[in-house]
Amino acid sequence: MHLELICHRPEGTVQRPPLLFVHGAYAGAWVWEPHFLPYFAAQGYTSYALSLRGHGESEGGEQRLLTRLKHYVADVEAAVARIGTPPVLIGHSMGGVVVQKYMHRNPVPGVVLMSSGPPYGLFGCWLNMVLTQPLLLAELTAVQMMGPTAPVDIENIRRWLFSDDTPAEVLYRMVPRMVPESPLVVLDMWGLSLPPSRAPGNMPMLVVGAERDAFIHPGAVMATAWTYRTEPTIFPDVGHAMMLDHHWEMVAERIAQWLEATLPRLRAGALPVAAA
Repeated sequence: MHLELICHRPEGTVQRPPLLFVHGAYAGAWVWEPHFLPYFAAQGYTSYALSLRGHGESEGGEQRLLTRLKHYVADVEAAVARIGTPPVLIGHSMGGVVVQKYMHRNPVPGVVLMSSGPPYGLFGCWLNMVLTQPLLLAELTAVQMMGPTAPVDIENIRRWLFSDDTPAEVLYRMVPRMVPESPLVVLDMWGLSLPPSRAPGNMPMLVVGAERDAFIHPGAVMATAWTYRTEPTIFPDVGHAMMLDHHWEMVAERIAQWLEATLPRLRAGALPVAAA
């Protein structure tokens, strides 16, 4: 199966570990292309973005109804094999759940979870949306049913998933590229096939979330950080789609700072072993 793997390479000799970005539901590798891939390449990291099967330019859309989270984990394993060196994994939303499942099966030098689905399932996030953002839930359901032809309100999407000053053209470019998610993957994230709710050994991890995230609310981010024995960073006035948000650079800088602080350990070759 062909899997899209976009790469931005830094200039000169590379002495830093590669990065692999894993997108969330409805999206593809394209969400990382405008800002994060060029930013981290400029910081000296060979930066990759994967489109999971059925997303972006990857094959597998015809099998979407049968796709499970384990298949997305297999996609990450295939991408890591192509890269050749274990990368730091950076997962957003659903991609964060995929990364969590991957890291319990494979050695990983480090993990960044961005507004990630929590390891205990999505019921709490769903309930929060029912109580506080029912229209957003309805529009996401429409995307799930109809894909990019869904009659979504662009202004509502901006208000619920972005900061107010994110230009409308960002959303007009994003919405037509969104694809329905596998219903079995959604069930897996609800509780059918969750990652273990325990810290994966001594693995370096950064957990970040967004104050204006109507989907993965800050309480869920804090619970994820608690599970993995770390302190979260919650960005003010940033929405769920933080890699495309007007304030994306604030998020990228925090990740870059964490990588720089973690680098001495990575250069020393300490590769944490996957939890049993």
